[in-house]
Amino acid sequence: MFTGIVEEIGTVREIAFPGGQESDAVLTVHGALATSDAHLGDSIAVNGVCLTVTGVGQDGSFTADVMPESLRRTALGDLAAGSPVNLERAVRADTRLGGHIVQGHVDGVGELVSRTPGERWDDLVLSAPAGLTRYVAEKGSITVSGVSLTVTHVGETTFGVSLIPTTLEATILGSLVPGDRVNLEVDVIAKYVERLLGAREPHGDGAPGARTPSTATDLLGTSAAQERAPR
Repeated sequence: MFTGIVEEIGTVREIAFPGGQESDAVLTVHGALATSDAHLGDSIAVNGVCLTVTGVGQDGSFTADVMPESLRRTALGDLAAGSPVNLERAVRADTRLGGHIVQGHVDGVGELVSRTPGERWDDLVLSAPAGLTRYVAEKGSITVSGVSLTVTHVGETTFGVSLIPTTLEATILGSLVPGDRVNLEVDVIAKYVERLLGAREPHGDGAPGARTPSTATDLLGTSAAQERAPR
């Protein structure tokens, strides 16, 4: 579990494909802070993708295996030696949750459409895969390449965010140019709410045709009926 508050910008030392380009990858990343207390099996988010540490070097680097599924569904395959990456260690239970709940499970890959510089900030417009903006809400949270951001507006296939000076300086988002790909993770709560509201069971309570509530109206109606029922 992460918070979307990037701790440092690391550097890719190497991305190797032991079984060929269509195979899994072994990623080596240098990050002095991320590795300062890293152990085998720990989780580190690399550009918003939760990876498991498989090796820790004496030079402040760590290695992680990247499965073909992750390469297909994220922009990690775009990385090369020298690429800067956002790094965040897994959150501890005794620290503040500065951003929002981030799983490190990427929902899709978007692109930077445009950026408009302000006096001390930048306004960014990013694209999202078809159907993903349904989970994005104005003033809600979204994770862009591991950075927890507040959504400023939402369109059919795009959304906007604003970057404060700290975000511009302390993450790789400050150097993005139009066309660059980014990893997107929407708020996990939205996905679970949709799943719960859309759940249907043909025989939910054993009676023919019974089902679970599938809409907010169903849920409210069920609740009202329970309140009216004699006790």
